[in-house]
Amino acid sequence: MAQLPSLKQLRYFTVLAKELNFTRAAELCFVGQSTLSAGLKELEDSLGVRLVERDRQNVSITPMGLEILERAKIVLAASEDLVDFASASSKPMSATIRLGVIPTITPFLLPTVLPEVRARFPELKVALREDLSANLLSRLADHQLDFALIALPYPVEGLLVKELFVDEFWLVALENDPALKGREIHMPAKLTERLLLLEEGHCLRDHTLAACKKSDIRKADGVEATSLLTLLQMVESGMGIALLPEMAIKGGLLNGSRLRAKPLAAPAPKRTIALVARPTSAHLEAFYALAECFQHGLKNVPIPGKRAHSTELIRG
Repeated sequence: MAQLPSLKQLRYFTVLAKELNFTRAAELCFVGQSTLSAGLKELEDSLGVRLVERDRQNVSITPMGLEILERAKIVLAASEDLVDFASASSKPMSATIRLGVIPTITPFLLPTVLPEVRARFPELKVALREDLSANLLSRLADHQLDFALIALPYPVEGLLVKELFVDEFWLVALENDPALKGREIHMPAKLTERLLLLEEGHCLRDHTLAACKKSDIRKADGVEATSLLTLLQMVESGMGIALLPEMAIKGGLLNGSRLRAKPLAAPAPKRTIALVARPTSAHLEAFYALAECFQHGLKNVPIPGKRAHSTELIRG
């Protein structure tokens, strides 16, 4: 029977895979370089595969090593969840929850919801990190975050998913723009050609593309916005029009501008706001409590739309 790898060996491997430098990896693991090298050799011997290739200048991970790396991260995250679970069980709802949120949600929802969280659970601390969906889910997998508040559709295989509410997209343009004329706003090709986009990496960009024919959308002189505020500035300067979430519109994003927003004709394109976590998380009680707070807090935010109440584990 093959010898099982130790958590210490897996930690050595994951840190080296990130740093691709034995000296830095050893420092981060608080061991000598010889100890790190010996641990990696023992891991390779126990698994019977080559994980790392190195010469005097370079360190690289083998193709099999990359496959094992993803599994090693899952094992390490589950082991840390186990320790957290034992710690949290003695005093539930008193931990520090590391919550990741995408930028198109943070300023419009959290100012209303977080005060309720503090009022209901005064000993629960929430540490926020704002980032793009891909980065948040990567940090979630690496145990650097506990939960992430993101917008669906987005690949969330293997995660625990709690859908919170639906957020429809509205058309935003200068107040005298012909695109806003009429009782119902549709998105024919002539309007789609004027749509401005966020840059690659923003899920809002992907949702906009999904709502329209990708071939009909052009980049305004090759320019894409890095944030919602930049996107609004581009629209206000007459460069085009945009689709923005109803959450942002009702949250006052257009206040003080020369822009107007109108809902699109049914069926309007939409996104679903969801809270996600690792299914092995030690903070499942906090997960459901925060989800309830997000849904309850929406009563104080003028955001209409159907609120979903289903929770599911999506398996990869």
